[in-house]
Amino acid sequence: MERLRLLEEQSLIGQIDLFYGDASRVSEEGYVPYAWQFKDEKVGILSTHGKWMNCFGLLSRDNRLHFKTSRSTINSMFIVEFLDDFSFTIRKPTVIVLDNASVHTSKHVKERIKYWQKRGLYIFYLPKYSPQLNIIERLWKELKARWLKPSDYLTADTLFLATTLALSDVGRGISINFGPFLFGT
Repeated sequence: MERLRLLEEQSLIGQIDLFYGDASRVSEEGYVPYAWQFKDEKVGILSTHGKWMNCFGLLSRDNRLHFKTSRSTINSMFIVEFLDDFSFTIRKPTVIVLDNASVHTSKHVKERIKYWQKRGLYIFYLPKYSPQLNIIERLWKELKARWLKPSDYLTADTLFLATTLALSDVGRGISINFGPFLFGT
């Protein structure tokens, strides 16, 4: 936790760029965290099983988002390719914060770390079972709960287009106001 606090401070004063990374899936099944209805009223959202799109992203506290979508499973090779490409775009030392998912800690990923470090890209793994420390989790929740509308779920194509448009608009037309982490206070 102390190391993450130090990374946050270095990012705040501009010494490094700090991004939080993770993946999420958007599917025709929909996202309904909760709902209410009047007595005798029937409320429903049509859903379909089977069509989905995975999203992997890197998000900074100032709403810079780098993402890629795929209809394939996000595996360690996807992560390696994404981070390889990203490593050629950085302009100063950059730290990527990841959780301990097997695709993030795989042999393929760990073999690339030394090459990324030569380019100024470093990986920091969160402590196990601490998704609350990964700010991109908030982005996935906002995407599914607020930015995607019920009409976006009419077809897979409209859903995937709406998802891509929303993610492309992060930092431009839409943003999340992240407050500072409260480390131990």
